[in-house]
Amino acid sequence: MKAVHFGAGNIGRGFIGETLAANDFAITFVDVNDTIINELNKRKEYTIELAAEGQQRITVKNVCGINNGQNPEEVVTAIAHTDLVTTAIGPKILQFIAPLIAQGISARKNSGNEEKLDCIACENMIGGSQLLKKEVYQHLNEDDKEYCDQYIGFPNAAVDRIVPLQKHDDPLLVSVEPFKEWIVDESQMANPSLKLTGVDYAPDLEPYIERKLFSVNTGHATVAYTGKTLGYTNIGEAIKDERVLNQLKGVLQETGALLIAKWHFDPAQHAQYQKKIIQRFENPYISDTIARVGRTPLRKLGYDERFIRPIREAKKRGLKYDKLLETVAKIYQFDVPSDDESVKLQQIIQNKFAEVVKETTSLQDQDLIGEIATQISAEFKK
Repeated sequence: MKAVHFGAGNIGRGFIGETLAANDFAITFVDVNDTIINELNKRKEYTIELAAEGQQRITVKNVCGINNGQNPEEVVTAIAHTDLVTTAIGPKILQFIAPLIAQGISARKNSGNEEKLDCIACENMIGGSQLLKKEVYQHLNEDDKEYCDQYIGFPNAAVDRIVPLQKHDDPLLVSVEPFKEWIVDESQMANPSLKLTGVDYAPDLEPYIERKLFSVNTGHATVAYTGKTLGYTNIGEAIKDERVLNQLKGVLQETGALLIAKWHFDPAQHAQYQKKIIQRFENPYISDTIARVGRTPLRKLGYDERFIRPIREAKKRGLKYDKLLETVAKIYQFDVPSDDESVKLQQIIQNKFAEVVKETTSLQDQDLIGEIATQISAEFKK
């Protein structure tokens, strides 16, 4: 079987590529990074190293690459004959690859290919594949849309694997944590007969997306922002501080209560899930920088993002969100000159906390805006 994967970065090679290869797929990586694409075409394989004791290495074979900036027609041809399309390229980049995927779908139709195909966006966001579908449909004519409705699926997915900041002499070597989770919404699949070993399929993906977002993403960011206020520069050192660890546990307790109330997760199983998350953050082989984990603070303050969304929903249900509020206040202190969003945030604050909260979160709830603003003010006075 064949797969076309957009994004030959660390997540693409170290997570999605590994899983596809384990299912005997020949993988065509699509990227604009000449160095990586050339090396993939030269070697036809690459190495993954597990960030854990023993540092086990896994070889991924039967791979090649296409530079979509230089050879877009090759990408179209590959999509026309592939069995699966995946992405791990970043939510903001989906709109830029949509035209190529649309052309690939048109090519499938024009060649009479009636094999059903799923396009799965493995992005760190809610509804990634459906967003990709929306972008693709903007580049299809009516006949192509009818074909797409019948033969092409865009099932949403939830993915979870920490890939630390790294630099190797070998441009293809990638280090990843041993833990990985990939869940696909099978109700949105065009080809439900094609299911991958190592991937879970669920009739409703939303509970698992929120569990990951409100636990892993919220938790990781909590360690970053709390650690930053205490002067730490990397996650591994920060989480050793009892103050950071307690803040993390408090936040996970609040998001956990919300997830259990909303989705009826088993409390004991969810407690084990949270314990595993903390152990992942404590992994000494994964030493990510606070600047990288906490980057793009404006995006992380979004209305449907990892802090404001659980706060909104906890308030609606009468649940506690004190620790979440404390962490949100710390985000407004995230001053990293190399991060454009951090610079912008610091420029617009100027002690106008309520106005800044409303602008960055899109909240309309004046009481909740006031609560966050009060907490920010308290943090700045410490």
